[in-house]
Amino acid sequence: MIFEDKKIGSEPLGRHAPPGGKIVALLGPTNTGKTHFTMERLLSHPSGMIGFPLRLLARENYDRAIAFKGKGAVALVTGEEKIIPPYAKYFVCTVEAMPLELEVDFLAVDEIQMAADPERGHIFTDRLLNARGKVETFFMGADTARPLVKALIPKVEMLSRPRLSRLTYQGYRKISRLPRRSAVVAFSINEVYRIAETARRQRGGAAVVMGALSPRARNAQVALYQEGEVDYLIATDAIGMGLNMDVNHVAFAGLSKFDGNRPRRLAASEIGQIAGRAGRNMQDGGFGPTGEVQEIEQEVIERVEEHRFHTLKRFFWRNNELDFRSLAQLKQSLEVPPPSSLLARGREGDDAASLSALMRDEEVVAKANSKVSVKTLWEVCQIPDFRKTLTDSHTRLLSEIYLRLLSHNHLDENWIAKHIDRLDRSDGDIDLLMARIAGIRVWTYISHKPGWLHDAIHWQERSRSIEDRLSDALHDRLTQRFVDRRSAVIVRKLSNGSELLGGVDSDGCVIVEGKPVGRLEGFTLKLDDSSGFIEDRRALKSAALRIVQSAASEHITRCITSEDEQFRLDDQGFVHWSGGRIAKLKAGKSPIFPEFELIATDILNSPLQKEVMIRIQAWLEAWGSRTLAPIIRLKSKDLSAAGRGLAFQLEEQLGWLERKSVSTQIKLLNKSDRQALKSAGFRIGHLAIWAPPILLGKAARARQMLARLQGMEIRRPPKRSFLLDCPKTQNEAMALALSGFVILGQYALRIDRAEKLASITYGQAHKGHKIIPSKIAEKVGLDEDRLPALLIGLGFHQHMDEEGKRYFQPGRSKNKNSKRKIPSQHHIRKKPINPDSPFAPLKELNNVSK
Repeated sequence: MIFEDKKIGSEPLGRHAPPGGKIVALLGPTNTGKTHFTMERLLSHPSGMIGFPLRLLARENYDRAIAFKGKGAVALVTGEEKIIPPYAKYFVCTVEAMPLELEVDFLAVDEIQMAADPERGHIFTDRLLNARGKVETFFMGADTARPLVKALIPKVEMLSRPRLSRLTYQGYRKISRLPRRSAVVAFSINEVYRIAETARRQRGGAAVVMGALSPRARNAQVALYQEGEVDYLIATDAIGMGLNMDVNHVAFAGLSKFDGNRPRRLAASEIGQIAGRAGRNMQDGGFGPTGEVQEIEQEVIERVEEHRFHTLKRFFWRNNELDFRSLAQLKQSLEVPPPSSLLARGREGDDAASLSALMRDEEVVAKANSKVSVKTLWEVCQIPDFRKTLTDSHTRLLSEIYLRLLSHNHLDENWIAKHIDRLDRSDGDIDLLMARIAGIRVWTYISHKPGWLHDAIHWQERSRSIEDRLSDALHDRLTQRFVDRRSAVIVRKLSNGSELLGGVDSDGCVIVEGKPVGRLEGFTLKLDDSSGFIEDRRALKSAALRIVQSAASEHITRCITSEDEQFRLDDQGFVHWSGGRIAKLKAGKSPIFPEFELIATDILNSPLQKEVMIRIQAWLEAWGSRTLAPIIRLKSKDLSAAGRGLAFQLEEQLGWLERKSVSTQIKLLNKSDRQALKSAGFRIGHLAIWAPPILLGKAARARQMLARLQGMEIRRPPKRSFLLDCPKTQNEAMALALSGFVILGQYALRIDRAEKLASITYGQAHKGHKIIPSKIAEKVGLDEDRLPALLIGLGFHQHMDEEGKRYFQPGRSKNKNSKRKIPSQHHIRKKPINPDSPFAPLKELNNVSK
């Protein structure tokens, strides 16, 4: 249905057209079979000609025609390619290249609504007004052109064909969530590349179709999609022009485009033209936004679904009766105003722009002094600027071509070879290859100009072969960059339920159809997040799991035969192998001999499970022997009853005991017990019994983890810290003590510093010397202002001398003349020194291992 716009003028310009037979306008939405119907009509006549808006379409339908009529009966005529058999009866052309001087029974022009295009529209308008077949003429296109076509050609017979399938709006979808057989449309090359790379990561890849591709490269990319190697097509709006592919959904990654003059919003009819690529024949299709485009206006959606669009108001026109008597008259004839209000002058075409540029070249103007030379200049201006360099390089090339033609009546072959040889290279990236293809297309066009080259056929074949090589290289680069063939195979097999082939390598990497999709971390399958397959993740995991289960025995055997170095225990008590957790420790009968349980997975339900447990147990025992070596060595010593009791307590406390808690056992130790403790690595200090190695590095972390299994806590102090504030709670104090700190008053001092302080001060005290903080601070490496609290923690009492200076000694102060009153909490005890205190007789101190 068409909106009824205000009435358009009724000037019947059809009277200017040459006489001919029946004229038919076959108009309607996409997927109505218009092109297929017209090609059948063409081939049913004795002779015929059809013009398409794109070289790609011309090539596609040429191949279709020769399949029915044979190569000898069908010609291909485009600006860059001419295949004309001697007895050709059917001519498949681009609209610009149609040889209208030939008389044919049937003539057709596709996409006639292109007459409303500001740049190329005048060509289509000229064909509408002036191109006719002797028997029948067909114009195909969108229904929006109906009122203008009827007004310009009053005798035209209007035919409509309904769309063969429904087109429905399906809402916004992320690119990663698009259904298979989708086409994503973007309006810049960079955006096409970005989306194609996303499709490669997440969906295995995509074919790429752009207007800048040569037919050969485009056909190779389309074949990737049509043959199912990839399920996604990323394209510019070039797909809106009759390129028929099996697309179920069209997603718009943009709704505005640069029209050669400025960026503008797509009209509803343009959205409908592109969206109409979805759903071919009787298969319904859908469309919607994606990427940065969040929504499409409701009014536009309704128009697209119902094929209701505003009709076109005017076609563009340019005078084709040119005056070549002089450059000024040629320019003036190009600017003749349209003969009807239904027609309008379009933008200055590339050929007219080239003419204007060359008219500023004094040498060119001087040579263009006759009708022949002016006509030759206009022919040179027809050479398209495929490179779109936005510089004057194309103008310079045209100037040189023109001057050479006038000087020699042809182009020098050495000069042509120099230009073409520069382009005969297939190295470089995608953009460089497309630039070379654009360059060689210029020379292909030149090689088809009659009379310009001595050996035109040679240069046509040479330029065609170069374009083919460049096109093949471009297809390879596009495929390498935007298609992961292995991923694409996986996606395809997942979609149709086919069996996937794969295995697990020696490193635990899971391979599916030759592509790494994840790995066995321990005995757990982890899919690689960067491998894509977001939509098929559940199906992929199920398929990969089947492969993993089939390879489980071999993988488990690798675990059983692994060296100890391949296992690892983390701070949370998990046993790791092959990059993943395989078991979890739990409290055992002894703190240093924990038990464990396997982490349940889908591949451990096997008779080899028991052997895995045996292997883990063996490794765990070896780990304990290395990490807690002093405790393990002490258990193997021949000890007295007192020694065995002390060894048991050291095992329960993970190799650390405060001396005051085991003073009785220490008294009962014999010389052999003490030697056994020393050889095992333990020290009996003034304040504690401990093995220095187990308080450092991996052993310290292992003790913390083992303590946690027993419900104890070992607080790990900051690195390189040896003096901390005393914890506020008893539990915190115990946790810090187990990590090798001694609580001394309001501070916690690391055992090595505490023992050094105790050795110096106890030794001086035994000799009857006063302990003066300022004199021992440097020896013990502690701040003088913190020493008093630490000395009180060691059992010393504070005293004041006659000068009011502090010193420390065990026992009551003898300074009766001191005027400074000592606080009550510092009064000297009246009871004698306890034999278990640090101030025990020197004989006991001499027995302490240094």
